[in-house]
Amino acid sequence: MTQLALVIDLNVCVGCHACVTSCKEWNTSGQAGYLSDDRPYEADPTGCFFNRVQTFEVGEYPHTETVHFPKSCLHCEDPPCVPVCPTGASYKRAEDGIVLVDYDKCIGCKYCSWACPYGVRELDEHQKVMKKCTLCVDRIYDERLPPAERQPACVLACPTHARLFGDIHDPESEVSRAIRENAGYTLMPEWGTRPANHYLPRRKTRLEIRAEDLQRADNPLKIDGKLPKPALKEPSLDDVTSW
Repeated sequence: MTQLALVIDLNVCVGCHACVTSCKEWNTSGQAGYLSDDRPYEADPTGCFFNRVQTFEVGEYPHTETVHFPKSCLHCEDPPCVPVCPTGASYKRAEDGIVLVDYDKCIGCKYCSWACPYGVRELDEHQKVMKKCTLCVDRIYDERLPPAERQPACVLACPTHARLFGDIHDPESEVSRAIRENAGYTLMPEWGTRPANHYLPRRKTRLEIRAEDLQRADNPLKIDGKLPKPALKEPSLDDVTSW
């Protein structure tokens, strides 16, 4: 059975939010749209997003690190949001394992959001239906696009290639190899939901500084008296340079 999913490498994610904006751009005009934005430039902005990046610090000062943690629907293999839906609006596709919402059946009761332990479902306040990541299902199967572009918008937009997409049940796929070779893990496995999306842990190599490396070596061109000085009547840099 195919299970499409994302694999996110936390070691190279720089928190640029390109995945967030590309997801918003594609899906607000696609089958999953629209994604509302209310008061975006005011004190209390709100809106509907499929993908968010949470940034936080780990460690104790002064030895702290910044972690960027992208999170969207994890397309669980045993999704708790599906059985609690009273209308059958939330469902998991048998052919590829993608969890979707049928807006025509959704009544906005929020049962699915309460059942989801990851907090990745959002109620669109305008349409009063629950929305979530679709893995760009309207894009990955679009035969009008070149094969290289049949990927989720967030994967294509990532400048550091921190996001991979594929079938995690195929042992030879790129995502499966990445999980095996880099100790990929799932989020909150204790809930028993078996998330399809995986994360690759940070693998930062710590820099060791030796005492002899701390000896200062001045640039000889910056030592006082070494640089040539223009005469008082010569033009300055501002006089000859157009900014």
